[in-house]
Amino acid sequence: MLGPTVSERIARALADLRMGLPVVLHGQHPMLFAATETITQDRYNALLAFDQAPILVVTQRRAETIKIYAFDGSFARISVPSDRTLSWIKQVADPAFDMSAGLRGPFQTLMTPALGGEDTALSLLKLAHLLPAAIVVPLANAQAPQFSDLTQLNQSEIAPLLKAPIALHDVASARLPTQTANVGRLHIFRSETGHGEHYAMEIGRLDREQPILLRLHSACFTGDVMGSLKCDCGPQLHAALTQMGQAGSGLLLYLNQEGRGIGLANKMRAYTLQDQGFDTVEANHRLGFEDDERDFRLGASILKEMGITKIRLLTNNPRKIDIMERNGITVTERVPLQVGQNKENAQYLATKAKKSGHML
Repeated sequence: MLGPTVSERIARALADLRMGLPVVLHGQHPMLFAATETITQDRYNALLAFDQAPILVVTQRRAETIKIYAFDGSFARISVPSDRTLSWIKQVADPAFDMSAGLRGPFQTLMTPALGGEDTALSLLKLAHLLPAAIVVPLANAQAPQFSDLTQLNQSEIAPLLKAPIALHDVASARLPTQTANVGRLHIFRSETGHGEHYAMEIGRLDREQPILLRLHSACFTGDVMGSLKCDCGPQLHAALTQMGQAGSGLLLYLNQEGRGIGLANKMRAYTLQDQGFDTVEANHRLGFEDDERDFRLGASILKEMGITKIRLLTNNPRKIDIMERNGITVTERVPLQVGQNKENAQYLATKAKKSGHML
C-alpha cells in the first residue's frame, strides 16, 4: 500500500493548514475548513462562491473574550455577514486587534445543530500551532472534483487518534559528553504523526533498578537559549542538569512543547498581551487556548520506550506527577526545583502558583 495512513494524512493536514490550504473533513455533515490565520484572500474568495456561507468557529475561551456565549460548549459558531471581509474575520480571531480595531460586533452566534467536526478542526489548528479559529463551509458534495487535490480526513478515523497518547520511538542516539557529566547519551524520539521530535538526555549511567532522577522539561527558546527573565525555564533546566551531575546520574526529557504547547509564535502573541496587563493564563485564554495545552503523556511514552518505570521527579508542577502516575510511571519522590525567581517574572510565578497550582 503506497497511500498515506490516517496518521500521515493528519500530518499532511497540519502542513496544509500552516500554508493556508483548506482541508476536507468527512463525517455525518461534511465540511471544508481553513485556518483564519493563514488563508489568503484568493482562497477566501473561492469559499464565497459556495452555496453555503462561511462560518467562523472559535473556541469557548476566545468566545468569552469577545463577549459571546458558546452555545456549542467548547466552541462557538459565528455567522459571517455578506458585507464582512476576510480582514474582519482575522480581527475577530486575533486578540492583537482587540484594543485597536474598535467594535466588530454585534455578532450573530449560531444556535442551530453543529456539523460535528468543529471540535476536530480546532484541535488540528492547535496541533499546527496556529490560532484556534477556523473558517468552515458545509459541503453538499465532499467528493466533488474541485476537492480532489485537498487533504481528505475522516472524522471517525482521526478523532480517536487526536485523543490517544502519542507513541514515540527512539530513532537515533549517540554519546554526548557535557559540562555536567563526561558520560552522557542523547536520544532522539520521533512519532508517526509528524508532530515533531523530542529528546532524552542521559546524564551518567542510569540504574533502571532504582528510581531515576528525572526532569520533564518543555522547550523554551526564550528562556533556555536566550536567557529570558520573563520565566524561570532556563534556570530550572540548568539547575536540573547540575543536580543530576552532582548525583552521578539522571535523565532530562526535553519535549518540544514551546509556550505551554501553543508554539513560539503564539507565545510571542501571549507576551504582547502580557505587556498590556494580562497574566499568562488570561493571555492564553484571549488567544483561544486553555491554560496549558501540553501533553505530558509524551514523557511517559519515552520512559516506557527506555524501560524506565520509577522516577524521582524534579518539578514544582503537581499535574506532571498526576499524569505520570496515570500513565504507568511510579513517582517515588517529588524533588523541588525552585530557582530563577527575579523581579521580571515575579507576577508570572505568582500566577503559576495561584492559577495552575505550582508548588513555589
